[in-house]
Amino acid sequence: MGEKLLEVKNLKKYFHTPKGLLHAVDDVSFSIEQGKTLGLVGESGCGKSTTGRVILRLLEATDGDIYYKGQKIRDLNSNEMRNLRKEIQIIFQDPFSSLDPRMTVSEIIEEPIRLHKLITNKNERFERVLELMELVGLSERLINTYPHELDGGRRQRIGIARALSLNTKFIVCDEPVSALDVSIQAQILNLMKELQAQLGLTYIFITHDLSVVNHFSDDIAVMYLGKIIEKASAEELFNNPIHPYTKALLSAIPRPTIDKKVKKIILKGEITSPINPECNCRFANRCNFTEEICKMKEPSLEEVISNHFVRCHLFKG
Repeated sequence: MGEKLLEVKNLKKYFHTPKGLLHAVDDVSFSIEQGKTLGLVGESGCGKSTTGRVILRLLEATDGDIYYKGQKIRDLNSNEMRNLRKEIQIIFQDPFSSLDPRMTVSEIIEEPIRLHKLITNKNERFERVLELMELVGLSERLINTYPHELDGGRRQRIGIARALSLNTKFIVCDEPVSALDVSIQAQILNLMKELQAQLGLTYIFITHDLSVVNHFSDDIAVMYLGKIIEKASAEELFNNPIHPYTKALLSAIPRPTIDKKVKKIILKGEITSPINPECNCRFANRCNFTEEICKMKEPSLEEVISNHFVRCHLFKG
């Protein structure tokens, strides 16, 4: 076991709505080792992006603890949090909307260095920008171009360079390739893998694409309506899925072969409302194996196999 860089304990984020409390993130716990990648997957609206933003304190948590290098992030004041942001960054889903259209490539990459006073000399800052552009595969000739003049892949490379412009150690990757063409996706994923190996980066990789997360992550946590319902190593999760929801997700992955047909699991029933949810299994309405206890009691996340955790009444450790 390596050193834990990030540890999340019983994290909760609720939003007030006219109909009650929306449980976007509800009692989420996990840890990530230095230099590793945790894939966070699930349907749209399951709370995975909110989890990433709460960890970085872009949104304030309702409850729970977040530890980075043993330091409790929620206890930090604004100045302490500003210093910590040199190490923890985010890559956004849409590279176009996350970049200032009035700034050139060099200005976008330089901005964090200037604001954090990491390099005060202007010429040295310019040299650092050139280094970062080369690091992420951006040609020097693009230094004075604007985001609208570039394709999605190059825009995302700018976002990655900006995230790396400080002394970055940990990055939340919020669906960083979902807005890109498939061929460009592979280039960006390969780049991020190379940067991780070169710089010792630690990632949370948020996505709804299981085929992508399988090749990119060391561990995978599956979320459903604000809760982690299964967590294991990538290899273990794909070879031995346990939770009925995970099995349904894996059955939906397109496979480029006609020899081995995988029977798709069709989920029926209504999705449980995340607003003031009852104390029961949130997947019970769509599950083909629902029992009476599923409607009466909420299951806990338990280790059923070594380092394989599942939230389901059908399986106990």
